[in-house]
Amino acid sequence: MKTARARALTARTTAAALLLAVTGCSTMGGGGDSATEPSPSGTSEGSSDSTEGEVGGTVVLVTHSSFALPRKLVRSFESETGIDLETRSAGDGGTLTARLSLTKDNPTGDVAFGVDNTFASRPLDEGVFATYAADLPAGADEYALDEGGDKLTPVDVGNVCVNVDTTWFEREGIDPPQTLDDLVDPAYEDLFVTSGASTSSPGMAFLLSTIAEYGEDGWQDYWTDLLANGAKVVDGWEDAYYGDFTQGGGEGERPIVLSYDSSPAFTVADGRSTTAALLDTCFRQVEYAGVLEGAANPAGAEAVVDWLVSDEVQAALPTSMYVFPVSDAVDVPADWARYAEQPAEPYEVAPADIAANREQWLTEWTDVISR
Repeated sequence: MKTARARALTARTTAAALLLAVTGCSTMGGGGDSATEPSPSGTSEGSSDSTEGEVGGTVVLVTHSSFALPRKLVRSFESETGIDLETRSAGDGGTLTARLSLTKDNPTGDVAFGVDNTFASRPLDEGVFATYAADLPAGADEYALDEGGDKLTPVDVGNVCVNVDTTWFEREGIDPPQTLDDLVDPAYEDLFVTSGASTSSPGMAFLLSTIAEYGEDGWQDYWTDLLANGAKVVDGWEDAYYGDFTQGGGEGERPIVLSYDSSPAFTVADGRSTTAALLDTCFRQVEYAGVLEGAANPAGAEAVVDWLVSDEVQAALPTSMYVFPVSDAVDVPADWARYAEQPAEPYEVAPADIAANREQWLTEWTDVISR
């Protein structure tokens, strides 16, 4: 949605299989010639070699840990603008958003990327972002926020969906789940792992899916049943996918994981995907970029926002951060048409409802999982 958008991710690819998922939008990374490296924690915060209004100097991009773009693309941008782009990782999408709010009076950078539609209301309400309305590419208007569209620019989109290891279910002779209801069936006891709603933007998206499905009076009971059926909750997408998921490349033992609709396009072996996204469980996640209020280099920050919605970056998003571009002017890779199927009717919760109820929902969710 990003993780991410998702995602954002560190690509773990081989010729036989690409064991990776999105995420904004959660939750994304790049392999080969593709990832920019986060700046060391000791770099100066918000430093700039330029006077206000000039393009150039140092621009610090605060982002989630899964941000990655091709190095050649970054070098070209720096050469054309005179900007020295530094990236600073601030954890998963939820952690990123919390840190931006906590440091709003002393921002740790000039521009941020990775705040998504499930978390955007808090930093907007707290004045984290300066006003800057970038020129959007064709099709991107669909993803603009009704409130805050003059401060946050949509960059990528992905759907947070439950994914399954199809090879595990074939081997065990068990039909995989299809819906949220299925996840509380005893047939899938101890098989599901999800990232947490309070620490992860995909996790928050999954909580919103359950609220959309079961309503404000029923989602708590659903989560009680889900946990009673052995669902595991971890901090972030990478913990779930690479730590517990059977297709994550490690020693995971759970064949059901919260990930993205694009994930199956990166688990392809011998001409077939070894995973599948459950399209009846998805929530749309959009990731945004914005200039930070009090940025040391606001002109450079605006240039970075413009760059993120350029054709070059938009075209690179699927293979570097495993999310869909918001621009209609670029094409996604051919494998995505085959394996990265998008849901026809993802779950939605109105941004105004998220803004009004998010803290209460998170408090209730924390109470449920802490029992």
